[in-house]
Amino acid sequence: MSADTRRSATAQAEAFLPLKPVWFHILITLAEQPAHGYAIRQAVEARTDGQIRLWPTTLYGTLGQLEAAGLIDEIAGDGSDEAVPRRTYRLSTLGKHVLSAETDRLKQLLDLARAAMGRRRLT
Repeated sequence: MSADTRRSATAQAEAFLPLKPVWFHILITLAEQPAHGYAIRQAVEARTDGQIRLWPTTLYGTLGQLEAAGLIDEIAGDGSDEAVPRRTYRLSTLGKHVLSAETDRLKQLLDLARAAMGRRRLT
């Protein structure tokens, strides 16, 4: 990737920041592996100890927004024999850049907070 392409990808990714917490958690889930909506819901709830609950309206509305923004892609289903195949999603290239940029942004904030408090770990 050329320096100009990297700068363009970074600028494009930073336009999404700061991410909504629900977007961030969905992107984290899809960074681990492609998943269908219900699996995403379960992963987010497990990762946040139930602090973030994705009800169907919120979940599928958010997946639609992420797909429209180009941060995730729908891929072929899981091959199950279900009457209604599940829609499976994966992180897009832009989504990877956005997740990385948001992670860097949050790390910088944490570093600033730690420095201001004069200790290595916030408790």
